[in-house]
This record gives sequence, C-alpha cells and structure tokens, in this order.
Amino acid sequence: MRVVHGGQVLAETDRPLVLRETGCPVRYYIPAEDVRLDLLTPSETRTHCPFKGTATYWSLPDAPDLVWAYPDPKPGVAEIKDHLCFYEADVS
Repeated sequence: MRVVHGGQVLAETDRPLVLRETGCPVRYYIPAEDVRLDLLTPSETRTHCPFKGTATYWSLPDAPDLVWAYPDPKPGVAEIKDHLCFYEADVS
C-alpha cells in the first residue's frame, strides 16, 4: 500500500491495519515506521472518539490535519497504537 499526496509518497507498507466503522469509509492504519514522519508537522488539533480515544494530528503545508493517530487507544482497538491514518490522500 502506498499513500501519496501532491505527488509525494508519504507512506508505503505491506502491513496496514484495516478499520471498518459504521457510516465511515474503510480506514487504513499504517505502522509509524512506514510513514515519512519527517515530512509532517505535529498539529495542536485533538479530537475524541468514544470508541477509539483521543486522536492527535499531523499536517503538511498545504494539508492541515491530514494524518491522525491514537497514541493511547481504547482496549477494543489497541492494535492501532503506533499506527497512522490519512485523510484525502491517494491510497493504492
């Protein structure tokens, strides 16, 4: 799996976690070590999901809060710890 934004590869992995939630598109959580974190800037944005916990975000200059993760996910989704997910990027 490859994640591209603006022609730039942001992540490549052969081990994504697939998360399906009612009413949401399928989300692919990618291990942090397979993401180009050097291209991303931490954001101050935080959101809370009653099922997953509190999410933190990263941005690109032209894409605020493009990437998120749950650093301390709830027990039911513990496997997404140390994985990141992408909004509006080409996933193939």
